Amino acid sequence: MSSTGAALRGHHAALQEGLSELRARRDELSGRIQSEEAERGRLQARIATLSRRLSDTSENLAGLRSARAHIDRTIAEIDTASGKVL
Repeated sequence: MSSTGAALRGHHAALQEGLSELRARRDELSGRIQSEEAERGRLQARIATLSRRLSDTSENLAGLRSARAHIDRTIAEIDTASGKVL
């Protein structure tokens, strides 16, 4: 019976060691998950900032193109009028 008890204690010790290793691995993974989640949050915030900047730049660009088109029309009208005068 004592050999059976010793065998059971040996198995129990091996199980405890295995559980300790699994818990350590879980803790390591939890830390990595937290790091990745933090990085994801930083990247999402950066994407939001860049999206706003892109939108603002697109609006500014549209306004500049509109102003340039207006100037192009004015130049064409003046060139046409100037040609008629000469």
